[in-house]
Amino acid sequence: MVGFKATDVPPTATVKFLGAGTAACIADLITFPLDTAKVRLQIQGESQGLVRTAASAQYRGVLGTILTMVRTEGPRSLYNGLVAGLQRQMSFASVRIGLYDSVKQFYTKGSEHAGIGSRLLAGSTTGALAVAVAQPTDVVKVRFQAQARAGGGRRYQSTVEAYKTIAREEGIRGLWKGTSPNVARNAIVNCAELVTYDLIKDTLLKANLMTDDLPCHFTSAFGAGFCTTVIASPVDVVKTRYMNSALGQYHSAGHCALTMLQKEGPRAFYKGFMPSFLRLGSWNVVMFVTYEQLKRALMAAYQSREAPF
Repeated sequence: MVGFKATDVPPTATVKFLGAGTAACIADLITFPLDTAKVRLQIQGESQGLVRTAASAQYRGVLGTILTMVRTEGPRSLYNGLVAGLQRQMSFASVRIGLYDSVKQFYTKGSEHAGIGSRLLAGSTTGALAVAVAQPTDVVKVRFQAQARAGGGRRYQSTVEAYKTIAREEGIRGLWKGTSPNVARNAIVNCAELVTYDLIKDTLLKANLMTDDLPCHFTSAFGAGFCTTVIASPVDVVKTRYMNSALGQYHSAGHCALTMLQKEGPRAFYKGFMPSFLRLGSWNVVMFVTYEQLKRALMAAYQSREAPF
């Protein structure tokens, strides 16, 4: 099987921290256009409400959204906010994924047998902690992905300008806009993503259906991506709408959700579901497979440095 073999020494917390951030950046580079398409579909119709009909929708489906953006704004529009996205992943994924095992061991007091409760608690903790660290990068990423290049109506010209403009016009609190729905979303996402991956992988290994290698990582990651999309989509749509909203458009994340429900109906909470699944499914596969291999490569390099002969 292609790939690095598992080492005898388990990866350290530092290796997991650095490996998670790097793997997440690689996954973002590959899947970013799908994420941008998801954001455009999620915010579509928020200003028109019921007046906007299906016939007048600008974006239709994943491929249609991507093709429309390329035709009207150019291929580079698919990577709007990439810099902020990579900043986000390096700080965000390092905490929520890289520290997950350490926090899980803390809750189980070092026991190797972690129950579902300990896994969920660890996922919620690292997910919330990651938001507290990386929220400004998420706000800027969403703003960039939501703005269209066509028509000269862009809100921000660069990542640095976006940080400065938001802080100047909306205050420092503007950079942490949507923290509450984002904490809720990432507690849910982290639990669904990491706990599902953890459980599927453990089940496959304990049942001797697969060995701890690439096929096992791929299967576990794909299952985690699907479960996460189903569970987290409603909160993700509200988070995107709220973080992208103009100052004073919504009083709170709850008001944003209620406005969506009243004007667009329950289906609005699953806008962009297909790109969300395509993105989360592919992102999880790339991230977890890369993460597992990076951990092994880093530990192999560390062992060879410690014992060169």
